[in-house]
Amino acid sequence: MSPTPSGPVRRILLVDCDVFFVQVARQEDPEGAGQAPLLVVGGSPSGRGVVTSADYPVREFGVRSGMPMARALELCPRATVVPVPREACRQRSRQIRTVLQEMAPVVQAASIDEFYLDMTGTERLYHGESLKETAHQIRDRVLERTGTSVSVGGGTVRLVAKLAVERGKPGGVHVVPPGREAAFLREHPLARIPGIGPSLLGQLETKGIRTVEELLPVDQEWLRRWFGPTRGRWLWERIRGIDPSPVEAEPARKSISSERTFPSDIEGDAVLRRHLQRLSMEVGRILREKGMRARTVTVKLRDADFTTRQGSRTLPEPVQSDRAIYRTADDLLGDLRERRRAPARLLGVGVSSLEEGPGARQLSLLDEDAGVESDRDRTLARTTDELRRRFGPGAVLPARSIEPGDDEPRNPETKE
Repeated sequence: MSPTPSGPVRRILLVDCDVFFVQVARQEDPEGAGQAPLLVVGGSPSGRGVVTSADYPVREFGVRSGMPMARALELCPRATVVPVPREACRQRSRQIRTVLQEMAPVVQAASIDEFYLDMTGTERLYHGESLKETAHQIRDRVLERTGTSVSVGGGTVRLVAKLAVERGKPGGVHVVPPGREAAFLREHPLARIPGIGPSLLGQLETKGIRTVEELLPVDQEWLRRWFGPTRGRWLWERIRGIDPSPVEAEPARKSISSERTFPSDIEGDAVLRRHLQRLSMEVGRILREKGMRARTVTVKLRDADFTTRQGSRTLPEPVQSDRAIYRTADDLLGDLRERRRAPARLLGVGVSSLEEGPGARQLSLLDEDAGVESDRDRTLARTTDELRRRFGPGAVLPARSIEPGDDEPRNPETKE
């Protein structure tokens, strides 16, 4: 199931930081957040934004990550709400990764607080001890070196490690031995299997199937008929723990995005466009910092009633300048606002279809109205990057992005 026909049995671990943002927030403010018995991280005490993380006692009230903060405070009104300590979280994540790289040959960051480790072939390095014993070593070393409590799940494939880590939380270790993958998966409802979303769950429930145990007897041919050949085969393999996906030290970067949840809903297009420009600048800065370009630009808009909409456009050539990203994003925002005009709660800009290198060809002779960038755009973007590095992020800003009286997005949420 997990080993290749001629290769060794894979040994995969997933290190998951327990309520990571809560841990860091408490350590950064020991006299404030550190003393709060009920702590929620993200959003604001006024009820704006969404929950990034909630401590375990708060979760007993039904509060979950991604929940609107207003709803979280209805469920747990005595909770203390603090902002995400972003820079401290990034630093802590880097520290954890450094420790893991000292103990594993291949480490892949799945997110800021999750790391896959491929321990295949390390038996001699760890003197023949079991994967479970090695997992305990890793957990203890991370806690000792970084002060961060982690849980560790293990198995022969990433899927099993992902499910196993949930059994180990908080602060524990759970490793599924080789050959026990099928029995382990049988214990789970389908809703717990990563990749099986609400739509597929709903279709299965109409057939009276809610658990892996109930789905296993269904022949692959029936799954292909129900869901199509590709999806049917994927589902058949998924519930059996067949997961060939490798652990890669440097996986291909898929997207970069930046978004802003507003303190109060915004109705005016002019103010939204100023926020949009700041977000476009942040995304462009990261693109250039990474030496990458993007072909697809996406705008995300969440209305006051929590309706979330988005629009995307794929460009004929990859871009990286603020101007090219903003002009495309501005068109997309205009389309979204034309279809439904409502006060905006959140705005985001993202880029995907990323490419490395200088791009396919020069674009300076193309009509600037075409929405692509020129050599001048790229040169101007690199120059402003250097000025901001030397004199601060506010050294060079477009005039339309700094109109007085606006609540500017000083610290937008940025994701890679």
